[in-house]
Amino acid sequence: MKANFGLGIATGTEGLMYPIPYSSAREVVDISIYAEKLGFHSVWGNDHITSQDYVREQFGQAPRYYAPLLTLAAIAERTTTLKVATALLVIPFRNPLVMAKEIATLDHLSNGRLLLGVGLGAYREEFEAEFGAAAKDMVRGEMLDESLEVMHRLFTQDNVTFTGKYFDIQNGQSFPHPIQRPFSFYFGGNSSNSYRRVAKWGTGWLPALLTADEIRSGVAMLKEACDAQGRDIAEIDVAPQLSVSIARTHEEAIEKWERSQIYRHSCSLGKSTMKGKDATNYLERNLIGSVDEVKAHVEQYIEAGVTTFSALIFADSTQEETREHMQLFAEEIISKYGK
Repeated sequence: MKANFGLGIATGTEGLMYPIPYSSAREVVDISIYAEKLGFHSVWGNDHITSQDYVREQFGQAPRYYAPLLTLAAIAERTTTLKVATALLVIPFRNPLVMAKEIATLDHLSNGRLLLGVGLGAYREEFEAEFGAAAKDMVRGEMLDESLEVMHRLFTQDNVTFTGKYFDIQNGQSFPHPIQRPFSFYFGGNSSNSYRRVAKWGTGWLPALLTADEIRSGVAMLKEACDAQGRDIAEIDVAPQLSVSIARTHEEAIEKWERSQIYRHSCSLGKSTMKGKDATNYLERNLIGSVDEVKAHVEQYIEAGVTTFSALIFADSTQEETREHMQLFAEEIISKYGK
């Protein structure tokens, strides 16, 4: 019973999952190097271009957000086996022709170690900051699908012409193509559209904060989508995003979790990502508890179909706390369950 374990890195998590301040750009690189030494499989950076309104209101200052692809390039240069990944890169922020060039370049710089989790973006104010009044007319799901079609063609064809609602590419070329064939696209979400995108374009499914039972149900629906595309679900990496609070006792783990910024952030998701689900049962939606409790929960997730615990966020307030937390997790969990 084995799985991969990945670390969520703070490219865009100050004020959301971590307090302000939490990590400089250089510390993001350094903790990724440390993750490789501990036996983590991957590091996953998220993507924000401007501060959310509620974060500014809560902290009275702007969080530090770093460009994820640039950060991953720096990490790739300082590591050898660690996968560098996004969870998630917001596709509608970017032109697909430019984006394809940057992604292919990073795949070459990392020697094929790039895993690209992609998504729609969650905060309307970020799109308004970039696109102004035009943001109200944007359908992000349509933009995502068009961009994926363009990038897939650019990664597999010599010349690409595409005319859609949002993008018009004429005789586009992007050489060299990525090292990986097929390229590693991961998709978030837990909807029919998410399963469709995974089955059509993806190598991984990257949902967030699902229970083991919800993962099991999602895998069943994903299998139906893969069957419709003539694909084997065994080709798909089931890689949920969860949070971690592991300690020597149950009480210590709970206390650590409930004083963390990630706990406050998780509670706020009841109106967005977690809409329609019980966001209060955090013990079922994360890896929280004593060592034995977390081991049992890891086993439940693996039995449900999980193959990678992707962007694990540790319930801490400082880099020092996170390093200690990561070490305990590596010693007790990765040593037993890591591939």
